[in-house]
Amino acid sequence: MSQSEFDPKHFVSNLTTRPGVYRMYDNKGELLYVGKAKNLKNRVASYFRVTGLTTKTMALVSRIHTIEIAVTKSETEALLLEQTLIKQHRPPYNILLRDDKSYPYILLSNHHHPALLFRRGEKSDKGTLYGPFPSGSAVKESLNTMQKVFKVRQCEDSTYANRSRPCLQYQIKRCSGPCVGLISDEAYDADVRHARMFLQGKDQELTAEITSQMSDAAADMEFERAAELRDQIIQLKHVQEQQYVYGQSGEADVIAAIIQPGGLCVHVMMVRKGKVVGSKSHYPKMPIEIQEGDLLSSFIAQFYLGGIQELPKTLIVSHELEDGLALVEGIFETTQKKIEVVTNVRGQRARWLDLAKLNAEQGLQARLSDKRNHFSRVTALQKLLGFAEPPSHMECFDISHSSGEATVASCVVFGADGPDKKRYRSFNIEGVEAGDDYGAMKQALTRRYKRVKSGELDPPDVLLIDGGKGQLTQAETVLKELGLVDIFLLGVAKGDTRKPGLETLYIGSKEDEVVLPPDSAALHLIQHIRDEAHRFAVKSHRKRRDKKRRHSVLEEIPGIGPGRRKELLTAFGGYQELQAASQEDIAKVKGIGVKKAEEIYLYLHKS
Repeated sequence: MSQSEFDPKHFVSNLTTRPGVYRMYDNKGELLYVGKAKNLKNRVASYFRVTGLTTKTMALVSRIHTIEIAVTKSETEALLLEQTLIKQHRPPYNILLRDDKSYPYILLSNHHHPALLFRRGEKSDKGTLYGPFPSGSAVKESLNTMQKVFKVRQCEDSTYANRSRPCLQYQIKRCSGPCVGLISDEAYDADVRHARMFLQGKDQELTAEITSQMSDAAADMEFERAAELRDQIIQLKHVQEQQYVYGQSGEADVIAAIIQPGGLCVHVMMVRKGKVVGSKSHYPKMPIEIQEGDLLSSFIAQFYLGGIQELPKTLIVSHELEDGLALVEGIFETTQKKIEVVTNVRGQRARWLDLAKLNAEQGLQARLSDKRNHFSRVTALQKLLGFAEPPSHMECFDISHSSGEATVASCVVFGADGPDKKRYRSFNIEGVEAGDDYGAMKQALTRRYKRVKSGELDPPDVLLIDGGKGQLTQAETVLKELGLVDIFLLGVAKGDTRKPGLETLYIGSKEDEVVLPPDSAALHLIQHIRDEAHRFAVKSHRKRRDKKRRHSVLEEIPGIGPGRRKELLTAFGGYQELQAASQEDIAKVKGIGVKKAEEIYLYLHKS
C-alpha cells in the first residue's frame, strides 16, 4: 500500500468508541456518505470487513480516500446531525444505501378539539409540527406519555367525527372524550395548552402552573382533582429527559482550539435554531510559537472576514481573546454585522462548548495518528538524523512517580504507521532510592535491552530519551555495557522556558545540540513520541499507585483470608490500631485463636 492511500485498519485502530457522525470523502474531496453511530469505532470498522458487504457498499468503500468524524454526546444527537448533513449535502451513497424515509414528527392539529398525531416528514396538515424525533419509537413513547398525562385525543378526524359513544381510550383514562362532549371545551383547551407547553420544552413553567392548580384544588376541598394534578406532575418529572430534542433556541458558532506538541486544531461547530447543523476541524499552519487565544483570534479574522463562513449572532470560544473587542469592531466595520464573542458560558451553551473541545481533541489525535501524516514526519526525522532509510522502529522511555512512590518507567514504540500500542511496556521500578530518576531509567533500560541483546526483542532504529543530558548518560552507559552500539540515541530536553517548541535535542551525543524551529515536522514527531511516553508512564504509575493504596498489609499474612481480615479490622477499627494491640487482644477476635494471634503479632512486628 502506498503512503498516499487510505489505510482503514490503521484509521479504525485510533478511532474513539463514543457516539457520533462519520463522513466519507473521495480523493477529490467530494462527500460520498454520511452515517451515524452509537460506537464510531465498531461502525466504521464494519465497512472494512472481509465478507458480508453488499455490492453497493463495496462500491462506496472502494472510493474512500478520507473519513472525518464528529463526536456527539449521545446517539440521538448523532442521528439528528446526520439527518441535517444529509439534507444539506445530499451525498450520493446516502440515497443508494439508506431507506430515505423522512424523520417522524408530532402534529398538534388545528381542530375544534385538537388532536396529537404521528406524522412523517413536514407534510401540509393543518396544525403545528414538533420535531423531528430521533425515531418512530421515540414519537410513540412521547405520545403514550401525553395520553396518560394530558388525555388529549390521538384519533384521526374520521374516527373522531363518527363516534356516538366514547372509545376504549376513554375507558382506560387515556382520553377525556371530547368526541361525545364528556369534557367542556374550556377544560379541553387547558389540556391542549399544557400539551403544547410540554412539546415546546417549557417544563418548569408547566410544572409550576400545574402545581399552583393542585394547591388551589386542595384549598377548595377538591381532593380528587388535586390527586389527578399531583399524578400529572409526577409523570412530567419522569419524562423531562425524554422529550423531543429541539427544546433549545439559539444561533452560534462554537469554536474550540487545542495546541499540543506536534500539532494544533481549531474545531468549528455550527448551531442554528438550537440544533447542531454541522462541524469541521481545521488544522492551520503556525510557524511560530502561539497560545490558544492568539490562534483563535487569527483564525476567526481569516475565517469570517475572509468570507469562508457566514457570520452568526454569537461566537462561543474556548479561550479568552486579548483583542476580542477589536475583533468585534473590525467585523462590524467590514460586514455591518454586530456579533458577540463569549467565553464563560453556562447551561446548554456550555455543553456545546464541551462538545466542540472534545471534537478538537479527537480531531488532533486523529491527525497525529494519521498514517500519511506520520510518514511525512518520519521522512523529516530521517533527513535530520542523516539516515539512508526512514526509521521504522523508534522507542522512548519516561519515568513517573508521586514523590518517589510507586515509580514506573514506560516504554512506547512507534512503528512505520505510528504508535504501536500492542508493543508498549511498563516497568515497576524496585530497589531504587525514592525520587532517583536516573537510577530508575538505568534499571528500565537494562531490563529492556538485556532482552534485545539476547535476541528476544528487535533493536530499535532510534532510542529517544526524555530528560536531558543526565538521562542520556544513563542510556549511553547501559547500551555500552550491553554492547549495543548500533542503536541511535536521541535526547530531548525542555529549554529554559520549558515550553513546547523550544526543546533542545541531543543527536547522537550530549555535545551535538540542536534547536529546531516550532514548525519542524521532525520536531512534531519527536514531541508526539515524547508526550505519548509521558502519558503512558503517568497512566501506568497511577494504576500501580492506586493498586498499592488499595492493598492491605494483612493480605500478606499466610492463613489470613477475607473473612479473618474483616473480623480483625472490625474489632480494632484499622491497621494502626491492630498494630498497637497485644497478642492477647488479637487472640480474643472471633476465628483467630492463640496460635494464629501469635503469627499475626510476629508478622506485624517482624522488623
